[in-house]
Amino acid sequence: MKYHKVKPYKELEPFIHFYWELRGNELERQWERVFPDGCAGIVMNLGDTCLTDNGSILMEFGKTYIVGAMTTFKDSFIDTDTHLIGVCLKPATFDNFYSYASQNELTNDTIEFEKSNSFNVDKIFDNPFNYFDHFFSERIKSKNKPLQSVINDIHSTNGQISISELSKRNFTTVRQLERNFKKLIGLSPKEYSSIIRFQNALSIIKNSNQKRSLLDIAFECGYYDHSHLSNEIKRNTGLSPSLL
Repeated sequence: MKYHKVKPYKELEPFIHFYWELRGNELERQWERVFPDGCAGIVMNLGDTCLTDNGSILMEFGKTYIVGAMTTFKDSFIDTDTHLIGVCLKPATFDNFYSYASQNELTNDTIEFEKSNSFNVDKIFDNPFNYFDHFFSERIKSKNKPLQSVINDIHSTNGQISISELSKRNFTTVRQLERNFKKLIGLSPKEYSSIIRFQNALSIIKNSNQKRSLLDIAFECGYYDHSHLSNEIKRNTGLSPSLL
């Protein structure tokens, strides 16, 4: 399997994390697992039919799909002729490009896009990432990011901030915060914060030496104890910490 990422055009960086491309190869046929990161994405299939969403969805050649924010892991089967290309949006930026239903209707789902919002399969083969830059530059509706200060607070604390404190810092109510997160991200503020906390713990586990205990990492990341952290890792990845 070959996978690589490309940065978007500079003016799109506030809204798009990266573009990506994935190709299967003759030597490997495997299930590939992705973990929740709080982001939505857009995917086009340029290869054979691809099985995703833990085997429940078939992505067909030439079609574009929305992938909603996830609350748990998701498996896709990467075959020899798999060829996927896509866009990882930053949280709460889907609405900057598309007029669509509230994001909580897409959570954990992969849904085929209507043709008017889909990528052009003929144009995308020539220079896909240049095509993406033009596509999103032309259709951006607004450069406002209403949840950015809240998201910044969550990330700056690695998800270790209460929702009541978030609402106070950002001069809003907990209820309004809940509504905005569900509409623009598809997750509650608590769910999003939990994902960011999990991602921080995952990074520490992968980058720390073997001498560091799981209990030590759990306390640093705001978990009650090592079993609390282990349970969160299992829920988000389907794996125990030792298998990461």
